[in-house]
Amino acid sequence: MSPNLRGALLMAASMACFTINDTFLKSVSDEMSMFQAVFLRGMFSTLLMVAMAAATGGLRMRLAQRDRWTVLLRTFSEIAAAYFFITALFHMPIANANAIMQALPLTVTLAGALFLGEPVGWRRLSAILVGFLGVMLIVRPGAAGFTIYSVYAVCAVLCVTFRDLAARAVSVETPSMTVAVAASAGVWLFAGIGVAGEEWQPVSAGAMINLAGASVMIVGGYFFSIATMRVGAIAVIAPFRYTSLLWALLLGFVVFGEWPDPVTLAGAALVVATGIFTFRRERKLAREAALQTGQGRARGLDVDNPADSL
Repeated sequence: MSPNLRGALLMAASMACFTINDTFLKSVSDEMSMFQAVFLRGMFSTLLMVAMAAATGGLRMRLAQRDRWTVLLRTFSEIAAAYFFITALFHMPIANANAIMQALPLTVTLAGALFLGEPVGWRRLSAILVGFLGVMLIVRPGAAGFTIYSVYAVCAVLCVTFRDLAARAVSVETPSMTVAVAASAGVWLFAGIGVAGEEWQPVSAGAMINLAGASVMIVGGYFFSIATMRVGAIAVIAPFRYTSLLWALLLGFVVFGEWPDPVTLAGAALVVATGIFTFRRERKLAREAALQTGQGRARGLDVDNPADSL
């Protein structure tokens, strides 16, 4: 199995785990509040992740001072993203919430250009603008079916974008599992603060099974997403992120009897299409850059010194 194929399968597995986790969580929305559900899931998943990280040597308590602040910022972003997305998930169809999240690759590309100085040509910028048009078709502000929870899902996209930017600033000396444990623990503690001001609801056996399933799936999602980043080319693997939308459509229909209207489906298709175009464009540019670098070295030029190629 090639690294790219292995990475694609890992990405698809990660998206399946995350979406099944969402389904388990949404299944308990009629029995308990969002804070109680996330608190119970966080308790199970954090303990499981700590045990796994300790067993594999991926848990490190002492971090470089720069990484401490970066991991802290990423954790706060994870907390905000969890709050906005799960609140939206509890009040809108799972496929609709998931469709809005498909804008993530576009927002990360745009944020990289704005804050990290990464080059973005007019083609990719146009694709990002078209993708945002697709998000507007899904959200439809001012339409009869519009709710505040659509805005919550958009806020979750922004928070995850900031989280991913923070993750890129974490040095390689900090294990990925340490970062994941910090995020899980942060969400758990935040939910604990929220549930402290609420009346605790009895937890049925069915709800406990759903929460246990969500805990296992969220850990699986973290594990596979970390493994994905270690194999294959990102430009090849990243489009498989969109398999989460297929899972959301399937599970939303089978479990909740939900199916998006044609306008929402058209918006989702637009977002996915522009995202795939962006990835293909980045892959093409990376190949051209690698080819030019190879040709420059073959001619004896210092490709790291722009003046040498003038």
